[in-house]
Amino acid sequence: MPQSLSKVYVHITFSTKNRENTIDDSIQERLFEYIGGICKGMDCKPVKIGGHYDHIHILCLLSRKIAQTQLLENIKKESSKWIKTIGDKYINFYWQNGYGIFSVNPSEIDIVTDYINNQKEHHKKKNFKDEYLAFLKKYNVEYDEKYLWD
Repeated sequence: MPQSLSKVYVHITFSTKNRENTIDDSIQERLFEYIGGICKGMDCKPVKIGGHYDHIHILCLLSRKIAQTQLLENIKKESSKWIKTIGDKYINFYWQNGYGIFSVNPSEIDIVTDYINNQKEHHKKKNFKDEYLAFLKKYNVEYDEKYLWD
C-alpha cells in the first residue's frame, strides 16, 4: 500500500500590530501554550513557541494535510480572539497582517529551539524589525519593505 510521508519543519514569526509591546509577562506563557494547542488541533506538532513583547516565534512540524495559509490564519485569528477575553487591557489586541514562514532543516531544530528560548536576551541587542530583515536576508526572500510593516 502506498504511503504519503512528510516531515517539514517550519519557523513562523510575526509581530503584533505596529509592533506594540502587548505580549507582556502576564500572558506570554499562556499565549504560547494556547498557540501550541491551536497547532496540535491542526495536526501541526509544536516543537517550540516563544517570543518577546512585540512578536512571536513558532517552530512546528507542518501537517501534510494543512496549507501554510490555513495554519497561519487559524493561529492569528484564534489567538487574537482569545487574548481579547483575558481583560480590558487586551481588548484592542491585533497581530500584524503579514508573517514570515521559513523551512528548517531537521538537523537545525536544536539551533532554532535555542534561538526561540533566548528571545529576551537576543532582544537586548536587536529589535524585531532588524531580526525579521535578517531572516529575509538569510533565506534570500525578495520583498518590498513598504509592505512589511503595519
